[in-house]
Amino acid sequence: MFDLPALEQAASLVHGVFPPTPQYAWPLLAQRTGAEVWVKHENHTPTGAFKVRGGITYFDRLKRERPAVPGVISATRGNHGQSLAFAGARAGVPVTIVVPRGNSAEKNAAMRAFGATLIEHGADFDAARVEAARLAEEKGLLFAPSFAPALVLGVATYALELFRAAPPLDALYVPIGLGSGICGCIMARDLLGLATEIIGVQSTEAPSYALSYAAGHVVETPTANTRADGMATRVPDPGALAMIRKGAARIVTVTDDEVAAAIRAYWQDTHNLAEGAGAAPLAALLQEKERMRGKRAATILCGGNIDLDLFRSWVLA
Repeated sequence: MFDLPALEQAASLVHGVFPPTPQYAWPLLAQRTGAEVWVKHENHTPTGAFKVRGGITYFDRLKRERPAVPGVISATRGNHGQSLAFAGARAGVPVTIVVPRGNSAEKNAAMRAFGATLIEHGADFDAARVEAARLAEEKGLLFAPSFAPALVLGVATYALELFRAAPPLDALYVPIGLGSGICGCIMARDLLGLATEIIGVQSTEAPSYALSYAAGHVVETPTANTRADGMATRVPDPGALAMIRKGAARIVTVTDDEVAAAIRAYWQDTHNLAEGAGAAPLAALLQEKERMRGKRAATILCGGNIDLDLFRSWVLA
């Protein structure tokens, strides 16, 4: 999909907008898990999540290849939409985002604040994605998928930062929504010639990639009823699945209760607030603590955008 010089060039582009996010080895997490735990803090970006990196590289390529594009439309549960809104505003390109009904009120507000036009449609992300594609055709807009080469290139820059800043890692736990994050990690690891195991993480209530990984082909699920909305996808991307099956060691599924416990652990041990998908890698590491005992593992805290009401009802309940 890209080579190391292209990835380094993308990192320079991203760093022209914001500095590398930190990665810390937290001693209380080490005590909790029995492993040396490095956390990549993608909750410290301008949008509070890793997706903004992909938005920056996506619009950089778009403005070079299609400078007269009238506008971009996409679907999201929040972080992808914030990424496009943020980067689209910087590039001077209008952005429309379709979200499912009942989507995060605070993520919706953030997308509007970054300049996006918001449309609510459908019961879940995949229904919103179908509507966004229909509107793209109807209104002559460019449909921006949640998984695309330019997006993977951008989000892979966080993996490049992590792998170069941290000591050699035995394992890296990465949440899977539609797959750009884990595919970026696989690409960065392989380009750097590292041996780190990459473990995908999904919700037990939205296990489409876990089922597809095991079956060897795309398996859709009828629902995606997890409170960790960043992982709430029913339909895997075939290209992402192929990369994951080739480059990931395994996929671990975690319950919403395990994710809530991991959100609490992050707050207690690091004083960082994680959204559901952001805490899922730690939940998986805790599930595999005997397997990882004495090893050096990293978790991607991919975002911290959790609604206050959801935090109260789910995490503090």
